[in-house]
Amino acid sequence: MPCPRGTPFSFELYPPRNEAAAKALPETLQRLAAVGPDFMAVTYGAGGSSHASSLNVVKQILSDTTVPVMAHLTCIGSSHEEAGRMIREFLAAGVTRFLAVRGDLPADSPPDAPLGDLHSAAELVQLIHRIQAEREPYREIPVPGLPRARAVGRREKVTIAVGAFPNGHPSSRSTTQDIDTLLAKQASGANLAITQMFFHAEDYFAFVDRARSAGVTFPILPGIMPATTPGVLRRMLELSGEDLPAELGIQLEVEPTDEGRREIGIDYAARLASRLVAGGAPGIHLYTYGRPQTALAVLERCGLIDQQHLTTSNQKDYA
Repeated sequence: MPCPRGTPFSFELYPPRNEAAAKALPETLQRLAAVGPDFMAVTYGAGGSSHASSLNVVKQILSDTTVPVMAHLTCIGSSHEEAGRMIREFLAAGVTRFLAVRGDLPADSPPDAPLGDLHSAAELVQLIHRIQAEREPYREIPVPGLPRARAVGRREKVTIAVGAFPNGHPSSRSTTQDIDTLLAKQASGANLAITQMFFHAEDYFAFVDRARSAGVTFPILPGIMPATTPGVLRRMLELSGEDLPAELGIQLEVEPTDEGRREIGIDYAARLASRLVAGGAPGIHLYTYGRPQTALAVLERCGLIDQQHLTTSNQKDYA
């Protein structure tokens, strides 16, 4: 069953990690922007390690497209001063949407590496709101017919998304703790959640039901990443802590061709997206991660974009 036309969708991409990705970035952004996403999110390296490159991609989206951009921010290992500086840089660039996560320290960090001043995503959410309020306490609105006059209006508020984990955060002790953490993020001012990748629609629906019963009111956007090779699937499992989806894993292992495996991954993701939207999900968030054409193919299979968006470009996936 295809998704209804008009279903919101968004993309997540990371800053270029190799020369091929850097060279393809301008066209990648144009191809993704051309299909009308609700926003494009740019990831942020562990411990802020990709701050400069993330900010550059954010600025390029803002300057070269009309698509709103969501900047990821992590706080682990950062002082209040460092976190504030990073937030101000993104706000100064024109960003009004953020994904606030605690994040991870770089893999090569020593065991006694400092964890920083901010201990949770909820604290980072509060800091973003506070800095935005200090930076823009109010907004000046032009008065029609009086060119030099300005009225005082409410300041522009930021959208702050947070992470959600349908099958539990890897460090969580219980599903109750996951919901309590989401409630704390909401109390801190978060107004959207984006889930970690998952493989079964029932997991998302059960999580949303638990969250709503506990008092979470903001939209919970499901995140989907197409698994197009056994290696990609293994990496997804490492990142998410999810259990191996047996059917998908077997299909990818026994299929002998790259194109066949890609087709399996696209079909699985498209069917998952359609099921989620049919069940009431507020939209679809696609993790592209070096595979923009695969993400577009999922949307085409769902009926959300036209075939022409896949055939008018020679661009290929680069990861």
